[in-house]
Amino acid sequence: MLERLTEAQNAHDAERMAVCFAEDYRSSQPAHPGREFTGRAQVLANWTAVFQGVPDFRGDLVTHVREGSTEWGELSWHGHHTDGSTFAMCGVIILTVRDGLIADARLYVEPVDRGDEDIEAAVETLYRPPTSADENT
Repeated sequence: MLERLTEAQNAHDAERMAVCFAEDYRSSQPAHPGREFTGRAQVLANWTAVFQGVPDFRGDLVTHVREGSTEWGELSWHGHHTDGSTFAMCGVIILTVRDGLIADARLYVEPVDRGDEDIEAAVETLYRPPTSADENT
């Protein structure tokens, strides 16, 4: 299924993408719970906007695995916004397929951070470990 979606993405065909989804499709983004939605119509609206905003959108399916009705895929999406700025996202999508259609998906796809923050700075920012000054108080 992820191969079909990637082909439709690279053809910039939102309608071809949307027909891969069940009418009652459920989408969740666990890192962004407010982005949850239901329905094929929203898929069509979302991807129509993607192709308008990133006219040279390209999706790469890095790897994927199928196990029964579940399919996992690592994705890389890239291109340029209409203002010329770089668009890049990557991550993992986990699909549940029912009757040949995507019934459910959990998306863990995030913008690529082009900053120069190294791993030590990221650990400090994300996890806030105590400093030696904190330990002395």
